[in-house]
Amino acid sequence: MNFMKRIVSSLVLTLLVIGLVLPILGETVNATTVTPKEDVKSGAVYIIPVDQNIEQGLEKFMERGFKEAESMNASLIVLEINTPGGRVDSAEKISTMIRQSPIKTVAYISGDAASAGSYIALNANNIVMAPGSMIGAAVLVDGVTGNPIEDPKTVAFWKSKMKGAAEINGRNSKIAEGMTDVNIVVDMPEIDYIKGKGDIISLTSDQARKVGYADEIANTVEEAIAVMGYSTDDVFRIEHTGAEKVAEFLTNRIVMTLLLFMGIAGVIIELIVPGFGVPGILGIAGFGLYFFGNYVAGFAGSETWVLFIIGLVMLALELFIPSFGILGLLGSACLIVGVVRAAYSTSHVALSLGVASVSALIVIIIVAMLFKKRGIWNRFILKDSLTKEKGYIPAASKEDLLGKNGVSVTPLRPAGTVLIDGERYDVVTDGEFIGSNMTIHVVKVEGSRIVVKPIID
Repeated sequence: MNFMKRIVSSLVLTLLVIGLVLPILGETVNATTVTPKEDVKSGAVYIIPVDQNIEQGLEKFMERGFKEAESMNASLIVLEINTPGGRVDSAEKISTMIRQSPIKTVAYISGDAASAGSYIALNANNIVMAPGSMIGAAVLVDGVTGNPIEDPKTVAFWKSKMKGAAEINGRNSKIAEGMTDVNIVVDMPEIDYIKGKGDIISLTSDQARKVGYADEIANTVEEAIAVMGYSTDDVFRIEHTGAEKVAEFLTNRIVMTLLLFMGIAGVIIELIVPGFGVPGILGIAGFGLYFFGNYVAGFAGSETWVLFIIGLVMLALELFIPSFGILGLLGSACLIVGVVRAAYSTSHVALSLGVASVSALIVIIIVAMLFKKRGIWNRFILKDSLTKEKGYIPAASKEDLLGKNGVSVTPLRPAGTVLIDGERYDVVTDGEFIGSNMTIHVVKVEGSRIVVKPIID
């Protein structure tokens, strides 16, 4: 019995020990797998979307976002990138803004970070990519034709920029060069791939993580914030203002061409066929919307408005002040310079301006033909006719005097007066002298000029 009691006592004691030790072990295990709450960085997190073509308008938008984040003492700025690329000069200014920011930046690639978009991403402190996203394909292309730029100096410049951006955060710079230059060979053993000549590097999210071009992979931007160790309690997204959205629509190349067409056709039709009012209003509205969109987008300055107004005034003066075309040429030059300076791309606006001008010219010719009776050119055409109904008495025709004879009333030296059929006429000779009371013969009648010769017996 004592032996059984000892066994039972030992079992009870063992169970008690296990019951006390297991919770302690459980707490220890859990403590090693859960990140302590105090390790999560607090503070405001600002999300700035990079979801459009990279140009000066995006630069102005991001500048506003960075200033707002700095004013609110944000702890993190997340650049949510999904862009096909854009202008290199704008990408360079945006990247300078990122590097000089006192706030840590994370590029979250939710879609594509192509071309100049990859350059912006590489300048951020960290890169997080969504599944299915990509980074790379940064070959320079012509903005008008879309063909790759092969100028060695330009390619070398862009390649050095991409290389420098990769080296800033300790990434393999050869991969960045391979994103821009089709002629170099890049070995990437991490993904078992060698980029050969003629190829360009474009990395998926999984490939980017393996080669060190992505620090983490996250399904959402909030998840990206969390994996970077920041709290998602105070997350703010910078949104486009209403004016910025309107400007983005107005600066679309097709819309811009339509506005220029409306402006050119409307203003010129109003000038050459005055009195309608509607073409003039549409023309000024077209130019106004064009300059407004580019001004809000950050492309145009106040000088473009001044050039536009001066151009219109000079064109109007040309119609009423004879300047041998000088005012018209100066006015046209002011309008063209204003339109070109207001756009973010000279090549884009040149194409749009050319298409708009040709289209407007066709419409102007059609309108001028349909309303030719109301055209301004009628002001310079003499329309009055000297008719009997208006009180004008035309000179009597003297053709019937041809071949008739008469008598000189006065000497003809060579002009004088003769008497024909009982009526006096002023006549002339071919230069010869005819005395008075001599017989004359009418040999020529030219309007009111009567030419006579003497009759010699």
